[in-house]
Amino acid sequence: MRDRISAGILLYRQREGGLELLLGHPGGPLFAGRDEGYWSVPKGEVEPGEELTAEALREFAEETGSPLVGAQLLPLGSIRQKGGKIVHAWAVEGDLDAATATSNAFTMEWPPRSGRLASFPELDRVAWFGAPEARRRIKETQIPFIDRLEAALAGRGPG
Repeated sequence: MRDRISAGILLYRQREGGLELLLGHPGGPLFAGRDEGYWSVPKGEVEPGEELTAEALREFAEETGSPLVGAQLLPLGSIRQKGGKIVHAWAVEGDLDAATATSNAFTMEWPPRSGRLASFPELDRVAWFGAPEARRRIKETQIPFIDRLEAALAGRGPG
């Protein structure tokens, strides 16, 4: 059995208050009442033969409604989530209006064992967070992406 692999984009921007990161909250009834520790880098599963960066950019566009044309990708490496999925991420500097973001949808049986299918957005919302708040909101296993981005930006110097 092959590892499940996802690829995603951590969008960031520099503000007077410091670094801000765009995270997505999973949609659907299973996550409706959950907040801290459930947000994520917008990402999606990669099928065999798909190129990781192309998949990361496609998933970001699908889950936010905003394609990143001509984006310069800063590699953040990979992590393994608690469920075993391997997530590869890249950072991209940019901006988007979180209030107008729209996500693609998925279908699942809801309520369970009802035989009825319901459609839900993959991300029910995206939001900008300063790095300390992002660390509280994001899945614990994805915190290294924030650490790696901060280290890369610190090494880059001003500008």
